[in-house]
Amino acid sequence: MNRPARMSDVAKLADVSVMTVSRVLNGKVKVSEDARARVLKAVSMLNYLPNEVARSLRSSSTHQIGVIVPNLHDPFFAQCANAISIIAKQHAYSTVITTSDEDPVIEHTEAKRMLRRHIDGLIVVPTSHRSKLLAAEFTAMPIVTLDRPIPGSAFDCVLVDNKSGAELAVRHLIGHRHRRIACVGLSKHLWTVKERIDGYGAAMAAAGLKPDSHNITESQDEMLQIIQTLLGRPKPPTALFCTNNLTTRNALHSLSALNVVIPQDLALVGFDDFDMADIIRPAVTVVRQPADILGRTAAELLFARISTDATPERPRRIIIPLELVIRDSCGTHT
Repeated sequence: MNRPARMSDVAKLADVSVMTVSRVLNGKVKVSEDARARVLKAVSMLNYLPNEVARSLRSSSTHQIGVIVPNLHDPFFAQCANAISIIAKQHAYSTVITTSDEDPVIEHTEAKRMLRRHIDGLIVVPTSHRSKLLAAEFTAMPIVTLDRPIPGSAFDCVLVDNKSGAELAVRHLIGHRHRRIACVGLSKHLWTVKERIDGYGAAMAAAGLKPDSHNITESQDEMLQIIQTLLGRPKPPTALFCTNNLTTRNALHSLSALNVVIPQDLALVGFDDFDMADIIRPAVTVVRQPADILGRTAAELLFARISTDATPERPRRIIIPLELVIRDSCGTHT
């Protein structure tokens, strides 16, 4: 046979009807033990694989969930997606993963494609523009937002307390006697970055210090220019707070290129842990987000919605705790 086996081939070899084969494979209607044994033997001999598309049309479930993240080159998003996939497998589901590139139009297009695949639910890290199209059009499908909320939507969400985490990091620097602390982060349009910059500002204000915040792109060259400008001041900052692991890594590259010694010349704390942060010298102090727990929690929340037909009275918001991981990059400024 030069083509994949069909249900009719199984029925012919087992000497039963196609309906009997279907009943054996679905397991919902009892058939005689003799017929069942013949069908299973034929399935094994022919290496028959059920048509999942046809099965999903009959059952109205594809046993697939969708995941939309901004990108996969940021380890945080990759870890979240991996954790979601692990939970999906435990529920006998497959995961379809795609990226939005922080573009609401791409996000909407990818969500539409997911919908055409008849996924049973969607987990999304919303774009910087609040994903209004999702909130307006995707009300019939279970959706959980991760890392960022969509204000005004009926979607469940799983977050961390970004503002408090940033305050924790900056208070640690202040505790090391740093008074000129600069903050570098991505666009303020990103909800997480805005929350972290607000936390930075709150900690500085509480200590009677002047905030010094700078927004940059993902460009390494732009980070280098910003740090050169900061260090070229008559009174340069003595510490740097980076609002995510991408800016932390870019800052480390720039400081190395400028021969800046951490923490003697400039202390540093990052928001998000990353591979090698505890191995490079000096090891980097970070606010650690539990990416695995975030992903797993979002997935379990989604499957809880999928498993019930009841319309939730109100969306759930789950806040996952953060941890300040103290290493060697802060030092003591005198």
